[in-house]
Amino acid sequence: MPQNPGWYYDEFKQIGVDYTDLKEVETYDLSMQKLRDIENEAKGILELLKIKNTDLVLEIGTGTGELALKLSGHCKKVVAIDVSRTMIYFAKTKAENQKKTNIEFHNAGFLTYENHDEPFDVIVTQLALHHLPDYWKMMALKKIYGMLEDGGKLYLRDVVFPSLVQDYEDFFSKIITDLKGSLGDKFAEEMEIHIRDEFSTLDWIMEGLLKNAGFCIEFAKYDGFMASYLCRK
Repeated sequence: MPQNPGWYYDEFKQIGVDYTDLKEVETYDLSMQKLRDIENEAKGILELLKIKNTDLVLEIGTGTGELALKLSGHCKKVVAIDVSRTMIYFAKTKAENQKKTNIEFHNAGFLTYENHDEPFDVIVTQLALHHLPDYWKMMALKKIYGMLEDGGKLYLRDVVFPSLVQDYEDFFSKIITDLKGSLGDKFAEEMEIHIRDEFSTLDWIMEGLLKNAGFCIEFAKYDGFMASYLCRK
């Protein structure tokens, strides 16, 4: 991995929940099962992206590798990266246990991963880009654009705040209260940390970043504070 200049953003610095913490990673999958339907998410992504068995796929922010494992059964190869060594260790262990041989894991992120092979047909990233401030989101998206085959697809899903909200204090209070009631104190506390310490941006900024990085947005879906984009190079 090349050495970046001293002014470069340190994407390995943990912002918000510390996913280098072994205890956090050990409970990550169980937590995500309460919050998300990973099985249906993967199915929806496969249908949306129309992944083929000849495709090369990059997943940025793979976590414990759940999506990478599911995608690997439908494409030629998955490269799965994450800035947490602990996450990568868990993901590799899962892949070995499931005898998945077409997944390659790297401890890297948006700004530090270097692709030295052929371009990717598909790049997927979920709930990871918000770890970067907006300028560095742009740098990350430009790198993604450069790693894609012409006509290649990016699927991005992340926390994006709606810009039409008139009272963010009420908006965020309701989100936190609803999470506390449905999923418990830990999820509510993590959302507080996210809002306070992480770098989720506004919908119009995210769309502008994608377009200015060179992408054509083919599909955008907003659901509360979650947004999904299908983009093409």
